[in-house]
Amino acid sequence: MNVRTGWTGRFFEDFAVGDIYQHPLGRTVSETDNAWFALLTMNTNQMHFNDQYAERSEFKKPIVVSTLTVAIAVGQSVTDLTQNAFANLGWDDIKMTHPVFAGDTLWSESLVLEKRESASRPHAGIVSVRTRTLNQDGVEVCSFIRTFYVYKQGAAQLEDIFPTGPQWPAVPGLEPEAGAS
Repeated sequence: MNVRTGWTGRFFEDFAVGDIYQHPLGRTVSETDNAWFALLTMNTNQMHFNDQYAERSEFKKPIVVSTLTVAIAVGQSVTDLTQNAFANLGWDDIKMTHPVFAGDTLWSESLVLEKRESASRPHAGIVSVRTRTLNQDGVEVCSFIRTFYVYKQGAAQLEDIFPTGPQWPAVPGLEPEAGAS
């Protein structure tokens, strides 16, 4: 049996200024997502959970908590950007450019703006990206710049993370094919 490691993310060396990563997972936001996020974050603005209150606004219905939109965008980008990061250094220039409503599906993509070696951490570098989030109609709903520390390839901090366990027992019928390597 062969052990095949899954996607382990990008390292500092893998980023190139100008690269764009279209993050693979879209996310449809539900009313429940919005209500729970408002509750968890103690957001008491009625635009997020009171239909009658929201009906009086120009939107005519509740809008999704803006920090939930940002949180989803950040989460969508982890697979491509920060799987091997160990610290966010900042979010700048956050813009909420269009309202998000329950039922909208969000997609995000990120453009690498700059990268540099860390002066204090030889095992890491610093990367800045601009992330934008689009709804199902291709309308940009938010954007921001995020800067983070990311490990370099071969960083000792990432060695031997997966625990060593007992050998897999032999499974009848899973013997390697002749000539397979």
